[in-house]
Amino acid sequence: MSTKPSSPELRPNRYDALVVLVVLALAAALAVRPFLAARAPQSGALTVVVSADGQELDRLPLAQFGTHTYANNGYTLTVTAVGGAVSVMPMIYMLSTSLRPNGALYEFPPHFFPKLSEITLENYRYIFAQEKFYLNFINSVIVAVITIVLAAIIASALAYCLARFEFPGKKLLFALVIGMMIIPGTTLIIPQFQLASFFGITNSLAGLIPFYVAWVIPFSTFMIKSYIESIPREFDEAAYADGGSVFTVFFRIILPLASPAIASVSIFNFLTAWEEFTWAMTVINDNVKRTLPIAISGFFGQHQFTQWGYVFAMSVASLVPVLIMFILCQKYFVSGLQAGGLKG
Repeated sequence: MSTKPSSPELRPNRYDALVVLVVLALAAALAVRPFLAARAPQSGALTVVVSADGQELDRLPLAQFGTHTYANNGYTLTVTAVGGAVSVMPMIYMLSTSLRPNGALYEFPPHFFPKLSEITLENYRYIFAQEKFYLNFINSVIVAVITIVLAAIIASALAYCLARFEFPGKKLLFALVIGMMIIPGTTLIIPQFQLASFFGITNSLAGLIPFYVAWVIPFSTFMIKSYIESIPREFDEAAYADGGSVFTVFFRIILPLASPAIASVSIFNFLTAWEEFTWAMTVINDNVKRTLPIAISGFFGQHQFTQWGYVFAMSVASLVPVLIMFILCQKYFVSGLQAGGLKG
């Protein structure tokens, strides 16, 4: 009498669970450690309690004060750390999948992380052997770099005029800038394509750059204008007193001082140009001239079924320029957003 083969038991993999717990613990530790180091009271430190008229009433250990504040911040940091760890899990899964063979992705029960014996660079070797990958990669770099440079120059000049000068129609112009921020560029895809066809820039990188610049200028202008308004006008007046012109003030004073805001918006502009898909797919038909997001989508269904290992390997490779951009501008990122967001 034949026995029915037992189906594989679906149970959590202890190796995966252990790695997930380690990642969560490290993320929580990294998030909480700077706060504790900065806020932890020193041993022996005292807090002086004074009355309204300035007379000293008592001296108590510093640790007795702000206990509820430490507790509240501890809860907040814990939730933030766990949420941050969960948010990076898709990226970790993408990296782990790119390091395993394509067939291993469909194994049962599924594993979140590959076994040490399964780790391979086969997917990366395949995509780096594709000549069109380098062409698409270079196309994306060219489009993104030119976009952030042109957007930084145009938005900085426009923000400088709106922040420092009074002229007829200034409020209307600023209202148009604000209004364009709420209109996604892809909603205007039909008139944009008509413009690109009229100027003969379809099926080329020139059909991407002008429209990407137009998309990011409103937000960039708003942020840079708010930052320029926080720069004292005495710097401008001192330059004018020394015989400087408007261009001298703009290039020698405003641009260097507003570099945090320009760097912070340049990160968003770079991401917009780097990861945009819909307009690039519409205006460019030649595979050699397409950008990296379209090249990644080409792996879906290319070999009768999606080669997820190739897709994730190319996705990881596409993240490298984004990480480099953020590392180079991270010291300006927070200060630029804070100053640009608080001033209006």
